[in-house]
Amino acid sequence: MIKQKNNKSGFEKISSAVTKVTGSSAAFIISFLVIIIWLVSGPLFKFSDTWQLVINTGTTIVTFLMVFLIQRSQNKDSIALHLKLNELVVAHELASNRLVSVEDISEDELKVLQMFYKHLAELTVNDLSVEETHSLLIANTNHQRKINSVKNKTNK
Repeated sequence: MIKQKNNKSGFEKISSAVTKVTGSSAAFIISFLVIIIWLVSGPLFKFSDTWQLVINTGTTIVTFLMVFLIQRSQNKDSIALHLKLNELVVAHELASNRLVSVEDISEDELKVLQMFYKHLAELTVNDLSVEETHSLLIANTNHQRKINSVKNKTNK
């Protein structure tokens, strides 16, 4: 197993922890209970403007902060996904290296690539059915080929 060095900044550690906590079931339950308590307290405060302002202000602040936290998390996940896909493209000898960092090309160039792959998809429809190209026999054969490849590498 590859040991990864943890070079996270303090802010990154905090935002990762907050993201995990706020995405938990416990966070949802606590939020739900806060709303219930607020609703039940309505008659006590005679459903006043201040009573309404408390929940409006609280939810607005939380929403405002969560938007940025979620976007930060999405950006990090997006970069990680692009890197994984780039690794697969580079590792496969038949894949075009033009797809590495394809997210940085223009929309017109993306449309050209989209037409290329759409054409390839149309060509494959006429060749073999999905049942023929993705049978359990082929899955077992591919799996065995990978196992044999790993065994060959470890025996060298």
